[in-house]
This record gives sequence, structure tokens and C-alpha cells, in this order.
Amino acid sequence: MFPVPEQQLLPNTYAYEARPMVKRTGFREYDARWIFGKEINMMGVQALGMGLGTLLGELGVKREIVVGHDYRSYSASIKLALVTGLMASGCTVHDIGLAITPMAYFAQFDLDVPAVAMVTASHNENGWTGVKMGCARPLTFGPDEMSRLKEIVLAGKFGLCGGGAYAHVADFPARYIADLTARPKLSRPIKVVAACGNGTAGAFAEEILAALGAEVIPLDTTLDHSFPRYNPNPEDMEMLHAIRDAVLEHGADVGLGFDGDGDRCGVIDDAGEEIFADKVGVMLARDLARVHDKPTFVVDVKSTGLYHSDPVLKDLGVTTDYWKTGHSYIKRRVNELGALAGFEKSGHYFFNAPIGRGYDDGFVSAIAILDMLDRNPGKRMSDLEKTLPKTWSSPTMSPHCDDEKKYGVVDKVIARLLAMKDEGETIRGQRIVEVNTVNGIRVTVEDGTWGLVRASSNKPELVVVIESPVSRTRLEEMFADIDAVLRQNPEVGAYNQTI
Repeated sequence: MFPVPEQQLLPNTYAYEARPMVKRTGFREYDARWIFGKEINMMGVQALGMGLGTLLGELGVKREIVVGHDYRSYSASIKLALVTGLMASGCTVHDIGLAITPMAYFAQFDLDVPAVAMVTASHNENGWTGVKMGCARPLTFGPDEMSRLKEIVLAGKFGLCGGGAYAHVADFPARYIADLTARPKLSRPIKVVAACGNGTAGAFAEEILAALGAEVIPLDTTLDHSFPRYNPNPEDMEMLHAIRDAVLEHGADVGLGFDGDGDRCGVIDDAGEEIFADKVGVMLARDLARVHDKPTFVVDVKSTGLYHSDPVLKDLGVTTDYWKTGHSYIKRRVNELGALAGFEKSGHYFFNAPIGRGYDDGFVSAIAILDMLDRNPGKRMSDLEKTLPKTWSSPTMSPHCDDEKKYGVVDKVIARLLAMKDEGETIRGQRIVEVNTVNGIRVTVEDGTWGLVRASSNKPELVVVIESPVSRTRLEEMFADIDAVLRQNPEVGAYNQTI
């Protein structure tokens, strides 16, 4: 009988090699993420595979699954440990090898396989590992599936029916690339900086974009799991500044930054200015609403208020739904509403047919951006951005907060801000006029300035975002006041970046 997983084991001991270790906090809202070696060991990964195969059986899903891995020094080994667990629980495994996450999602359709398990820590720092999972394409697991998977794994209640099988799928990236590029080329050679932060997307970015007819300037596309320049995260200002420098040096039309597992895309315009992904989403929504009649879009609560207030979107009959942050939540909501697309401030975009298949893919997003530029030959990216109503926005800012404490802290922040609204307290003389608690809390005051606090779904952090349609000063004031509420909780640590 396979042992029940332990919460903590000491490395370099017999127990560490003989028993599975799986820290319970690694089972997050819709992904699984652990610090490898400290919070999960190889036998723990096997246990995860056994639990996932068992869950597929419980859900009545055929035990057949696609697996792939990102470019980290340990990801291939972790994937193979996961595969042994999946096979022990009766799964037929289709291994597509080194891949970006959307390649694994595509494989569910292309190979006609119901489930997926992609070994990736996305943009997290080295040392992290994780798995993105799903069994109802194009959706990925949500809280219900993750909670049940956690129960199965931590209790060791595995259905080890055996009979599993393994199949290596040779040269699968070629099938993915062919699917993306089997379309008319751009009408003009748009010059693109393609930045990958030495992550997995670097193996494919230049080939994909060049096949579309773009003139590609590769930046940090050599695979290097030490990430020597910066973390491959298009929300990180260090990555955005590196793209800016390359755009200005080469006179590029646009800079595109892909995250570590290729499901997100960040943007720098031709003037070297970063355009946060939620604003790019507004630009895309305008463009797509001129092609598709009165579409619906889903956006996350971290995103700009322009989706509701932009007069162009109003005139085009656009419907916008603000929903929970997180790729799994937005993906599911887009599917439920039959929306044309979903946009997250993090850069996860979800395009339904005829643009995509409903899952997040940084290259599908990049193609949508290039198509928008192609449809506007007389305008540069900066010109399109300037037509948006002016707002001042913060990047996503994340103060440290332990996984075991962060949700409790957010509950206290929600209670405090709701009490302020109910009691008529003001923020810099401004009444709170709107509150959204679908995911953490987003408070909007009279002049339209808003602030959001929520718990990160995949790291021991909180998330803070601020926007003002009034001024930079109002942005800074709102941040100071939201931070003051946070600082009433000593569990909240330092930010990773601030305004």
C-alpha cells in the first residue's frame, strides 16, 4: 500500500526518500503549487498523480490524460514521477514533452483526450513547481475539484486499479504551430520584439510570429532555466523595461512579452511605454466589437473600470461582466456566458470561437494584437492607446502574507472597508459608492478612483491594485489609504513592487 503523505519531512533522511511529502497549502484555488524539495518530494508528486487519476474515475471521466512540462531543471523529472502515479491509477498518459501550457490544452482537442496535467510553475521563481489540471476542455479545475483532489491525496485514498499505459507523442509542437499559423499572413511586416525571459515560450516564439509575416526581433528567447536576466513575468516591471529598451533600440512597432509557460502576453507600445494588459484588453474589445456584433466580454476585478465607462464600447453595444480573478474562474465564466473573450490584468486572455478555443494562450493573444494593428494600418500601437480615456493605474502589487494567514487577513480587510462604507466614513473626503466582493474587495469612491485587495491564488501573497480616472495624485492617495488598512494586520509583509 502506498503511504499516506506527510506534511513535512527532513531532506537527507531515510524517511524523506521512503515516504511522500505533500504540504496541504500547495492545493490552491485552481492550481497546485509547491516549493520543490521543501513542500513536496518526488513520492509526493507520485501521490498527486495517483490522486488525480482517482479523481478522474470519481468524476466519470475516461482515465486518459495529456501531460507536458516546462523548461525548469527539475520539471521533466517531476512530470515522470507524476506519470507513474497516473499510470498506477489506471490512466493512459499521452506525453507531449517540453511544452508551453496552451500547447497541452491544445493537445486535449488535437489528440481527443479528455484530461490534462501540465507540470509548470508558470512565472514563479526557481524552486517552485506545480501542475495545471483539467478534465472538461477547455476548462481547468476550480475550487470544487481542487478541494476533492486535496482530500484524496492527503488521506491517501487512492484507487490504484492499474492497467495504465504510456505513449510519447513525437514532435507535438509542430502540430500546435501549424494550427496557429494556418491562416492568412499579415498584410504588412509588423516589427515585433518577442521577449520570453529565457522561459519555455522562447523555443517557439520566433517561429510562430515569423510564420504570420511579422518581422521578429527575439529577446531572451534562449532557454535557460536559471532565468539570468529576469523572471519571465509580463507583470514584472523589470521584464517590461527590458522590452521597452529593445523596442526603442530597434524601432519596433510593438513589444510582446511571454510568461514562463506561455499562456500570458504583455505589451510595450512603439514609444516604449508599457500598456497594462487590462488596457490592451479594452483596445482589443473595441477592435473586436467592430468585427463581431455586440459581443460580451468577461474581465477580472483587477481590471480597469474602462470596460464599463468607455464611451466607444458603450456605442458598440458591448456587455462587460466583472468576475473573479484567476485563469480558471475567467475561463469558466467566458464559457458559461458564451462571451467572445475574457481579459485579465495579469495578461491571461481567453478567446472563444472563431478566434480561439476558450483557453488562455499567449500566442493567440499575440495574434489578436497583431491583427488589431493590421486592421489599423494608419495607426501605431501608441495611437490606439491614446484614444482610450485617460486613467492612472498601478501595476499588480503583492505584499507577502503566509498562505495559512492570507485569507483571514483579507476577511478582516473586507470587514473594515464594509464598515467604513456602512458608517459613512470617507477616504480622503470621498464616500465609498460601490463595493465588489466577488473576489476579495474592490471599493470605488465618488470620483471613480478604486482600490482592490485580494489573496493571491498561487503564492503566499496578497494582491493590491489601484486605478484613478482623475490624477496620479489620487492614485497615490488611494494606495496610501488602502495600504493603511492593510497595515492594521501585522501578518502583512513587504511588497514585491509599488508605485
